[in-house]
Amino acid sequence: MICVGRLRKLNNHDHRSAQVKTPSIYPTKTKAQITIIFFIVIGFYLYSMVKTQQEMVGGFNNAISNMWNVMLKFFPPNLEVIGAVWPPMATTIQMAIIATTIATILTIPLALLSAQNITTSKPLYYTTRTILNILRTIPDLVLAVIFVGLFGIGVLPGILALIVFSLGILAKLISETIEAVDMNPLEAMRASGANSIQMIAYGLVPQVLPQFTSFVLYVLELNIRASVVLGLVGAGGIGLILDQQLGFYNYPNAMTIILVIFVVVLTIEYISNKIREALI
Repeated sequence: MICVGRLRKLNNHDHRSAQVKTPSIYPTKTKAQITIIFFIVIGFYLYSMVKTQQEMVGGFNNAISNMWNVMLKFFPPNLEVIGAVWPPMATTIQMAIIATTIATILTIPLALLSAQNITTSKPLYYTTRTILNILRTIPDLVLAVIFVGLFGIGVLPGILALIVFSLGILAKLISETIEAVDMNPLEAMRASGANSIQMIAYGLVPQVLPQFTSFVLYVLELNIRASVVLGLVGAGGIGLILDQQLGFYNYPNAMTIILVIFVVVLTIEYISNKIREALI
């Protein structure tokens, strides 16, 4: 009995010692930093709400009062112009497909050069990363305005703007996917005497191909939506026709164009989702 009592006391003592010696998950300094950051973020939210509340309330009130007038202007849509809408809509889809295809081809070397685990040259890696970061900071609408000024109104400025826009997105997504791959197969191939091309073809491509295809389809959807907006600044496609109809105050025709765009975008998104589900 005495031995049992001693064992119990020792166990209780060890248990209390373990509880006392268990360190805190977050040090006091980290907790203070998290608290300060939290209150700073809340302060920014409150400041933004105070500064924008009046304009937001006024904007919502105006929108509600004008909603009926807008509906009277746009409805019912003039369905007789659907036949004339399809050719520029087809041009928009072709612009998106051409731009996505060219951007995909250009992305392959750029994504490899901007992946830290593939590119061993640090200057080359940082140079490629910097160029891609610069491309992503330029909005597609600004690119379209620049190319329209250089080449004039038409589909070429829109295609060039979409290529640059797609290149920045694809290269970033795919390079990050490459950096997350398992390097053991590539190291084993290098130890077996494989060259860089063979390592990429047989060790890297099978790992990133499903995500690569998914990202390309995603960018194709983005380009179809973006090409509609680019047409508003003269970059061709259905957006140019929509801008003309709005400029002539042909709101029923504009509503028909909007409905066609809506149906086409939903259809392409549905098809691309099915393809992604089959691949991943």
